[in-house]
Amino acid sequence: MTTPPTLSLRGRWRTVASRSYGTRVYRVEGRSTLYVKTTPPRRADDFRFNPSNEAARLGWLQERGFPVPEVIEVGASDEQSWMVMTEVPGIPADTAPDRARAIATVAEFTRSLHALRDCPFDGSLSVTTDWARRAVASGVVDLDDLDPEHDGWSGHRLLEKLSGLPVPPEDLVVCHGDLGLDNVLIDPSTYELTGVIDVGRLGLADPWRDLAVLVRDAGRSVLEVYGVGFDAERERYYRLLDEFF
Repeated sequence: MTTPPTLSLRGRWRTVASRSYGTRVYRVEGRSTLYVKTTPPRRADDFRFNPSNEAARLGWLQERGFPVPEVIEVGASDEQSWMVMTEVPGIPADTAPDRARAIATVAEFTRSLHALRDCPFDGSLSVTTDWARRAVASGVVDLDDLDPEHDGWSGHRLLEKLSGLPVPPEDLVVCHGDLGLDNVLIDPSTYELTGVIDVGRLGLADPWRDLAVLVRDAGRSVLEVYGVGFDAERERYYRLLDEFF
């Protein structure tokens, strides 16, 4: 494979993820294992992967004791920007043999994160719905990664549906912003939390910004451990809003 030209890390490079809008994730195996995320240059208010934005959020979480990758380097050239970070141990929660225990760990982490009510990052509806409109206008909604019920939809059709839903009131807490089970790592023996990744959308938002995604991935049983009842209106709204990210 061709490694990013601005990087010279020694080791075996392997692509582990890619997105249609240009972001790539590499695993680099050398004396230690590192991960490199690259992307075309982004504006600071772009909710797609932005190395500087994600690095700031990783540092904020690390200062508060959450297990996250350590940022080694953030850099940029005219063609791309990147972030180099350490590997965190564990396996993605969605691959754990005991699914119920894994979901319980994720729910407990979510509850501890949502207990925080102050952070410097804004993930509220004022900024996320603005991004949804801008993403549609600029044609950057990832239409290849929609929920099955929206297969074949255009960005404009998604936005029309979102605009037709009642806007739920917000109770702002610190949210992950992309809380799929694959973004939480656990120890496969003890089922303890070992890592939290892909935190570039972390910010103050309503808890259902995370809970809607968790219900999608884990089912409503996750709400029992978290300690809240199902809210159909919020779940519907935030599940649809997630399609624009």
